[in-house]
Amino acid sequence: MTLRLRPRPKPTTPLPQTVLIGGSAGSVEALGQILPMLPEHFAAAVVVVVHLPADSASLLVDIFAPRVNLTVQEVHDKVQLLAGNIYFAPPDYHVLVEADGTLALSRDAPVHFCRPAIDVLFETAADALGTRAIGVVLTGANEDGAAGLAYLAHTGATTLVQDPKDASMPTMPDAALSLSRVDRVLPAAQIGLALADIVQGKADALR
Repeated sequence: MTLRLRPRPKPTTPLPQTVLIGGSAGSVEALGQILPMLPEHFAAAVVVVVHLPADSASLLVDIFAPRVNLTVQEVHDKVQLLAGNIYFAPPDYHVLVEADGTLALSRDAPVHFCRPAIDVLFETAADALGTRAIGVVLTGANEDGAAGLAYLAHTGATTLVQDPKDASMPTMPDAALSLSRVDRVLPAAQIGLALADIVQGKADALR
């Protein structure tokens, strides 16, 4: 698979460090181990794409709002990325990161039969955020996110993958690992603490 390399537009405003998490089958359980570990004063935004049925409402905000230390919301068009906020992709819409630090919604064609697609989030985040992006691929049963994570890595972002041995469905982590060398491979229970360390800039966070 060939990466689609594009010139990155220069941000028009300072953008926050942003964690981008993608997952599919089994990822809600993985997120339940990751998101509650993020501290109250987490100095990054978090954008989450989970593959959901197009014809049903998402319950992710309701599930996670009582369990996490950060503000939780579903993405709406042109919402501003802010540190300390978790944004969940709505069903049947791609989420794109724009150069001005906003999130946009799109009804473009599905990618890997998915809308929202992880690759769309990751690739647009790579263009908008560059080294301020942190990409995370979780459990899932298809290859969505693999090319996007490789593109993030190419643009200097930090990349993490859930250990396939820890994943309910290892196809997605395996695909991500097959396309690029990542910074960390961890079980879900350790990813939240690793993200906190990375965002805090601890020197040994990626060892």
